[in-house]
Amino acid sequence: MDKENCTMVTEFILLGLSDVSELKVFLFLMFLLIYGVTLLANLGMIALIQVSSQLHSSMYFILSHLSFVDFCYSSIIVPKILTNIFNRDKAISFLGCMVQFYLFCTFVVIEVFLLAVMAYDRFVAICNPLLYMATMSRKLCVKLVLCCYLYGTVCSLIHVSLVREIPIYRSNVINHFFCDLPPILSIACSDVTVNEVLLFTVATFNESITLMIILTSYLFILITILRMHSSDGRHKAFSTCASHLTAIIVFHGTILSIYCNTSSDNSEDVEKVATVFYTVVIPMLNPLIYSLRNKDFKEALRKAVGSKIYY
Repeated sequence: MDKENCTMVTEFILLGLSDVSELKVFLFLMFLLIYGVTLLANLGMIALIQVSSQLHSSMYFILSHLSFVDFCYSSIIVPKILTNIFNRDKAISFLGCMVQFYLFCTFVVIEVFLLAVMAYDRFVAICNPLLYMATMSRKLCVKLVLCCYLYGTVCSLIHVSLVREIPIYRSNVINHFFCDLPPILSIACSDVTVNEVLLFTVATFNESITLMIILTSYLFILITILRMHSSDGRHKAFSTCASHLTAIIVFHGTILSIYCNTSSDNSEDVEKVATVFYTVVIPMLNPLIYSLRNKDFKEALRKAVGSKIYY
């Protein structure tokens, strides 16, 4: 590779989603609205789970951490998007870029495994309801959640450590709206084969393990639902599982297309649009999907709102 135009960089320039001036106001308002709903829904869910005694089961403990993770990695990305839409100076320091990628990668990996833990929790609750309290004890849930956090931290640390070893880049312009690993590697001048193989291997491993748990859990859940005698019960269970699986498919589908795809057929613009779904849209949808179809959650919300009005 010709290294005449390669140099060390102290900052990167994020191009953002679009440079079309006519779209700036629309994009700003859209992302501001999505981010507002994301904050309100996730922080509201965490608060309600904490104050409501009827939501102190294992499922809601895991769900509160899912909301926390959604809040965190959405807050790592969306404020920077909003700032850069109207800001001519779209620079981010090298250290800031590494920190953003590290935090983003950490929380995304945590979410991937939390969704698998939640699927297993639903499997136990629906397929073995009499053993649910004994199987999904609070102690086990704490251990599973801690393992998700620990694994996400270690994965991100490995990737960031390798990226920091890249000595020179042919450009400091990143054609993306945040510091993600593939666009950073695409502008590196040195050999990044190790980085690319590690990214593909780790992402494929994470997706394979978690999707196997999720799909197996929901397969047994589906079998149990089909055995139900009540048609209303079957319809309600199907409706709930369908909404859960829709969010999971969108989340995992975009990750598979970006990080587990060895071909380079997808354009950078297509990848950016796909990335919006799991970095911006899914954090907003998750609390809505997991709460609006939940009878206990709606009842707890009704009591909390009612008590505030009465007070």
